[in-house]
Amino acid sequence: GELRDAAWDPLSFVQLAGYGFFGLLAREFAPWQHRGSAFVGRLDGLAALLTQAADGLTGVRGRPVSLLHTQTALAQLAGITDLIDEGLAEAGRQDDADLRAQMEAAAGPAREAVDEFRRRLTDEIQPRADGDGRLGRELFGKKLRHTLASDLTPEDLRQRAERDYDVVRAEMLRLARDAWTTYVPDKRVPEDDDETIRTVLDAVAREHRQPHELLDFSRAEVARIEQFCRDRDLIGLGDEPMQITWTPVFMRAYGRAFLSSPGPLDKGLSSYFWITPHDESLGPEATESYLREDNDRMLRLLAIHEGVPGHYLQGAWANRSPSLARAVFASGTFAEGWAVYVTQVLMDLGYGDHEPALLLSHWKFYLRAITNALMDVAIHCDDMAEEQAMALMVGGGFQEQDEARAKWLRARLTSTQLSTYYVGSLEMWDLEEAARRRAAEAAGAKAGSVPAQRVVGGLGDTPGFDYRTHLESVISHGTPPIKWVRRAVLGEGA
Repeated sequence: GELRDAAWDPLSFVQLAGYGFFGLLAREFAPWQHRGSAFVGRLDGLAALLTQAADGLTGVRGRPVSLLHTQTALAQLAGITDLIDEGLAEAGRQDDADLRAQMEAAAGPAREAVDEFRRRLTDEIQPRADGDGRLGRELFGKKLRHTLASDLTPEDLRQRAERDYDVVRAEMLRLARDAWTTYVPDKRVPEDDDETIRTVLDAVAREHRQPHELLDFSRAEVARIEQFCRDRDLIGLGDEPMQITWTPVFMRAYGRAFLSSPGPLDKGLSSYFWITPHDESLGPEATESYLREDNDRMLRLLAIHEGVPGHYLQGAWANRSPSLARAVFASGTFAEGWAVYVTQVLMDLGYGDHEPALLLSHWKFYLRAITNALMDVAIHCDDMAEEQAMALMVGGGFQEQDEARAKWLRARLTSTQLSTYYVGSLEMWDLEEAARRRAAEAAGAKAGSVPAQRVVGGLGDTPGFDYRTHLESVISHGTPPIKWVRRAVLGEGA
C-alpha cells in the first residue's frame, strides 16, 4: 500500500494491457472460441481501464507522477494497438464469423481508447509529471526486504557487491592475460589492467551475428546446451514448448533478453524467450554496439540463462510442482538466482570446453549482475546520476554503450529487481556448498573436502555429491524464496 504505483507510473498500465492481450494470443490454453471471447471482453474493457488509469495518475505525497515512466509509456503505447491488430488477424484466420464480427466491432473503440490515453498522457499528465520514480532509501529498503525475502539492508548489499566487484575484475584480468597471445598476438600486454581486459573483450566482441541471425543462432545454441545436459546426465529436460522470438513492443523497455513463462495453471504451454531487436533509428554505430555486446559468446550465455537450464527449464519444473502456492507466489530472487547460478555450473562442467573467450564473457556477465545491484541501490538511495552509472557500467563493467544506455533506462523504470540476480546467485551457491558438505560427511570424507569458493563456483568434485540429484532437488519445489528451498533440501533448521 505504500508504493501505490498506479498513482505515478503510467507505464504499468501499458504493461498490464499488453500482457492482457498477449497472453490470449500467444498461448493456446483453451479453444479460440474461449480465448477470442475473452479478447473481445478485454477490448470492451480497455476504455474503462485507461480512463481510470489517467484519472488516477495524480501522484502521491512526496512522489509525483514520473516523467520518465510517462515518456516511456508514450513510446510503447503503440504496442497495444499492434496487439489489437494481431487479435483481428487471428480472428480472420479462424472459422468463426460471429466472433470475428464482435472483435471488429470492439476494435475501433479500443483503438480510440488508446488514442485518448495517449492524448491525456501528452496533454494533461506529462506537463505536470516532474517525478523520476526513485523510491528513496526508506521505501527502497522496505521493498528490498520483500523482494529478496531477506533482512539484507541496502548498505549490506552494497558492501558485499563492492567486494565481489573487485574479486570478479581480478579474475577477468587473469583470464585476459592468459588469452592475450591468442586474441591480441601482435601487441604487448598493456600496463593498465582495465585496458588489458577491454582489449581482449573487444577482440572477442568482433565475433558476432548480424541482426537477422540472432534468433536462429539462439535456437541452435539451446539445442546444443540440451545435448550437453543429456550427455552429462545433468538434469531432466522439459517437454514444454519454448519459442525464441523478438520482444513485443510493449515490453522492450524492460530488457534486452528475457523469458515469458506460462502461468502456474497453464500446464504444457509455450514459454517465450524474447530478444529485443536493435533500434534501427539510432544508426549503424548503435547497431554495431548492440551486436558487440550480444556477441556470439554472450548469446551462448543468454541461451543458458534464459533457456536451458535457466529460466525456461526452471519454469517448466515449477509448473510440475504439486504445490500451487509455491508456483503462484514466485520469488524473483529464486528465479534470477537460479539462472545466474546454473550458468556458472555449466561453465564449471566444461560447457564450451573452458574456452577463455567464453569464460571471460561469462565473468563479464556475472560482473553485470554485480553492477546491476550496485546501481539499483545507488539510483534509489543516493540519486545516482547518468554519468556515474555509465562510468560504473562502461568503465568498470566493460559494457558497450548501447547496453549501458538500455540498463540505465531499465534501472530507473524498476526498483529492487536488478538486485535479485546477484543475491539469488550467492544464496544458490551457499545452498550447494552446504549440500556438498553434507554429502562429503555422509561419504566419510575428510573435513575440508569442499574448498572455499574463489569467486563463486569452481568447487570441483565432492565425495557423495551428485549434480543431477542436487539440481533437481532445488527446482522441484516451485519458485519459493531460497531460504525455504534450503530448508526443504537440507532439513528443518538447516
